[in-house]
Amino acid sequence: MTVEVNDSNFEEIVLKSDKPVIVDFWAEWCGPCRMIGPIVEELSDDYKDQALCTKLDVDSSPGVASKYGIRNIPTILFFKNGEIVDKQVGAVPKSNLEAKLKPLL
Repeated sequence: MTVEVNDSNFEEIVLKSDKPVIVDFWAEWCGPCRMIGPIVEELSDDYKDQALCTKLDVDSSPGVASKYGIRNIPTILFFKNGEIVDKQVGAVPKSNLEAKLKPLL
């Protein structure tokens, strides 16, 4: 199950996590976001003990989206030890996201 993050809890949940974190930047009106959402949910279940999968609605949390220069959605950022270590823009197959996540575990 993914964790909803926002401008107020982003630092506590994402940046202070002791596990790698996937942040899915999305919006309700975004078609490709709705395509990749279930994939992020699957990753959350598959890697629940090894990584944290989160979602951030760019419309309700513009501060974090702006801080990280999110211009296109869906954008997925991969964090480790509070730092961005990888990025994926656009809807892609699950295998692409797993290939970016596995080296961080």
